[in-house]
Amino acid sequence: MRHPPPPPQPPAPAPTAARAVSPTGRTRTTPATDAALSRLRFGVASCANWEGGYFSAYRHLAARGDLDAFLFLGDYIYEYKTGEFCARGTVVRPHAPTHEIVTLADYRTRHGQYKTDDDLQDLHAKLPTIAIWDDHEFANDAWSGGAENHTPGTEGAWADRMAAAKQAYFEWMPVRPSIAGTTYRRLRYGKLADLHLMDQRSFRSQQAKTGSGAVDSADRTLTGRAQLDWLKAGLSASDTTWRLIGNEVMISPVAFLSLPDYLLRPLAKLLGLPGEGVAVNPDQWDGYTHDRRELLGHLKTNGITNTVFLTGDIHSAWAADVPNEAATYPLSGSVATEFVVTSVTSDNVDDLLKVAPQTVSLAAGTAIKAANPHVKWVDLDSHGYGVLDITPEQTQMDYYVLSDRTRKDATSSWSRSYRTRTGTQRIERANAPIA
Repeated sequence: MRHPPPPPQPPAPAPTAARAVSPTGRTRTTPATDAALSRLRFGVASCANWEGGYFSAYRHLAARGDLDAFLFLGDYIYEYKTGEFCARGTVVRPHAPTHEIVTLADYRTRHGQYKTDDDLQDLHAKLPTIAIWDDHEFANDAWSGGAENHTPGTEGAWADRMAAAKQAYFEWMPVRPSIAGTTYRRLRYGKLADLHLMDQRSFRSQQAKTGSGAVDSADRTLTGRAQLDWLKAGLSASDTTWRLIGNEVMISPVAFLSLPDYLLRPLAKLLGLPGEGVAVNPDQWDGYTHDRRELLGHLKTNGITNTVFLTGDIHSAWAADVPNEAATYPLSGSVATEFVVTSVTSDNVDDLLKVAPQTVSLAAGTAIKAANPHVKWVDLDSHGYGVLDITPEQTQMDYYVLSDRTRKDATSSWSRSYRTRTGTQRIERANAPIA
């Protein structure tokens, strides 16, 4: 005997708080730990500066309808006073409060302002968000004891400012505080992928000074001892096909000394390097080589394959192999791969110079790749986002660029795609985005 179908259920009441009514959103839970997934797809973004333009990248991601989650890799808000860091020196829409944010009230107000963007609201309503912070959720080039633009004498104790920034972050962001009240944690997507999410600001040593040799010191750390041990243990224990690492700052080594001065200076301004030239960016893993050697050596020694670093921070797009020994690459081989996504709105090289795209970047990109053969591609000019597609056979990043970040109706177009095939630890170009 067939039973009649159950009667339709009335729609759930709209979420309310006081007299405010919130639109009804949706989410998607992670699958069972032993689920055999055929595909996983993330929207990926970083570096969304309110004053630099509109968040149309979020609108395009929300409209896709094929994403499992939105992965944000840091710099969700910016702490600067109005006019200090905007779009080619022009404020598209002013920050609130107008001064640099320092107190709990300041950080709360700034987070609240960003949440008024309707494209951001739509994205959060349609997709679960997986987020980590970087420096601008606190202050520029933040480390455990301070930041480049924090002055204790006039802005109070750094510990108080960081505590205020973290409290506001967890109040406003769809992120649960994790280990030690930070954002480092681990998510599992069936048997297909483990996603290890990092916090590379709370525990790091101060950035090394140019020429000091401190970048190689075992006394300095990017991750902190406990977090690095946690990551290594998680990578060793992982039984999934892929090991993804949500990574604030670039791990692939990049040397800049081979660049001529006219190319190095704009890159130095963007990356916070000394204008007279320097071999590495001390805010990235290049400035903490002991931690990097330990982590990459762990991958090699233990035969851990299919590790992919997913990175933001530097307002440019990159695709690279991660060599165990850069000086002897390609003979030394690659132990992982890295995809870096560009900024949603934050200034990049052509913006800082106020020149047409590719005026400087084509020559700079060619020189970077020549000096760093493990770097397969770099785009120093575009604004946009990525779509990461993971299957048992490969992981591919499709890079999309915006027509004009200063226009709310900006269009989006596919730029390039790169992939790594299972078992190879190598980047290769793909001819088309994943359908």
